[in-house]
Amino acid sequence: MAKLGRVPPNVFSASFGLAGLAEVWAFGERYGITPAGVTDALMILAAAVWLVSCVLYFARWRDVRADLLDNIGAPFISVALIVPMLIAALGLEPHAHDAAVVLVDVFIVLTILYGGVLTGQWIYAALDPAKIHPGFFLPTVAGGLVASAAATNVGQRRLGEFMFGLGLICWLVLGSIIMNRLFVSPVLPPPLFPTLAIEVAPAPVASIAYFALNGFRIDVFAAILAGYGVLLVVAQVRFLPAYLRLTFSPAFWAFTFAYAAVAAAALIWINMGRPTGHFALSWLVIGAITLLVGGVFLRTLVAVARGRYLPPRPTPPPTVSRTA
Repeated sequence: MAKLGRVPPNVFSASFGLAGLAEVWAFGERYGITPAGVTDALMILAAAVWLVSCVLYFARWRDVRADLLDNIGAPFISVALIVPMLIAALGLEPHAHDAAVVLVDVFIVLTILYGGVLTGQWIYAALDPAKIHPGFFLPTVAGGLVASAAATNVGQRRLGEFMFGLGLICWLVLGSIIMNRLFVSPVLPPPLFPTLAIEVAPAPVASIAYFALNGFRIDVFAAILAGYGVLLVVAQVRFLPAYLRLTFSPAFWAFTFAYAAVAAAALIWINMGRPTGHFALSWLVIGAITLLVGGVFLRTLVAVARGRYLPPRPTPPPTVSRTA
């Protein structure tokens, strides 16, 4: 532990991306495309990475306290509360329903509490517009919408509706604030630039939650969500040159869950619409997102092995002794 670099709050993004990939494979299994067992394996891996991340991050309370007071870092801590809901609802529920319900409910309560505290802080304290970034979606928008799907998946439909409302309204409010910052202020600095990928996430995550609530039917509202989602995916093309110039860091995991949510929503649409070649299209989607997440995972292992994954701790200034 002494030689470990500073563990940033976005360390939880790795387990989030792996859980998102597991969700894609779960939908593939649901539609008879992918073999059984892959989802469980990915969920176990996501749970293991989440647990290691928790040990590494929360072991240093001084850093945690500093992140909680930092408008840039605080939103990422919420991912530690979101990931267990995904794992419980998709990985644990088929094997231990009661345990899955308890875990989902506990982390929904924690998500509401943390999201509420941050919302109050953003309203009450002076917020520097330059520090606003798409990661602000995580505590309430991602938290609310993932919680909605998780609650519905474990049989708590009314709670799912409650959390869908929380996530949807927060998306509308925060989306306008974040877009205003991105449109009229200077571009995000390189360390935060990968968070632009999070812009694509709310629409597909809302779509997944909505499909869970409406019994996986395509209707007007589902089409509205998909339309906005497609727009934001196309907008990402403009960022590719800047993405390719970035130096690898834990922030790269921001790409994984965002695009995993897009892949999962696309998979649902493909298999409900069943266009010509839908089976091949489904595998194309699954293969592409697996390559993306797998590539980031392997790159992470290389960086960890070389001791270059976590940012180094700042060197304290030398102590100057006084002489009489």
